[in-house]
Amino acid sequence: MIRIPDSRLDYFVSEDVPYIDLTTTMLGIGETRGEMEYFTRERCVVAGVEEVARIARNLGCEVEPLYRTGDRIDPEGIIMRVNGSAAQLHQVWKVGLNILDHLSAVATKTRKMVRAVQAANPLCEVLTTRKSMPGCKDLLTEAIVAGGAYPHRLGLSETVLVFEQHWEFMGGFDSFVDQLPRIRHRCLEKKLFVEANAQQARVLADAGVDGIQFDKLSPEQLETLVPELRDINPRVTLVAAGGINPDNAAEYAATGIDGLVTTSLFTAKPLDMSARMFALD
Repeated sequence: MIRIPDSRLDYFVSEDVPYIDLTTTMLGIGETRGEMEYFTRERCVVAGVEEVARIARNLGCEVEPLYRTGDRIDPEGIIMRVNGSAAQLHQVWKVGLNILDHLSAVATKTRKMVRAVQAANPLCEVLTTRKSMPGCKDLLTEAIVAGGAYPHRLGLSETVLVFEQHWEFMGGFDSFVDQLPRIRHRCLEKKLFVEANAQQARVLADAGVDGIQFDKLSPEQLETLVPELRDINPRVTLVAAGGINPDNAAEYAATGIDGLVTTSLFTAKPLDMSARMFALD
């Protein structure tokens, strides 16, 4: 899964417990031993299990995970058990629950979309954009991978993806096309993708770019455009973006497109999960 350092997990705890747990301290119950169970009231694909387990262990608790990130779990299923003092359990409690219910929601929504897409076109991939909430990219990436999708682009350092605003600084689209041989030589270890409209895509496919991304073209437009571009350049990769979500993804996939780029998976409603604690002393 995604590498998330302990310093990142420690920050989550310090955000919730900047100094002390005032309630537990005032009640004088901090040293009392107990057990906590995280469970779900909804059928889902669970995510964030390993991170919550690490947070609990880093705080001195013993952890028994019953599921792993990416597993399906039924309502009332127990995700993990955590043993420790009341002080330790309350430090883990809400941070762990927030991670589990948010990430599991994203993973579940992703799995639903992936299944719909692959039922319509087994060769079509679901890809997520870099338009996630700043500061949450690592956790959200783990969740969408757990659901069966992959990141389309994690950042500007990762891929060569040319937009209209790029060729605006190069003298326009025609000038950009004229410079493609030089650009392709500079990208010899990278694939060159370009976002384009239908007419521009025909030119780019003929010019031999590696991939073309369409923004807000309808499935009806793609049904005719995809085979046309394949005739021009059988090796070109074609992806669609803009307004694609679990409700319309299958319709887009059926056009024969290679991938669907979406932001919608990042905004899943948190699942109905909870935690219960039991005193052991």
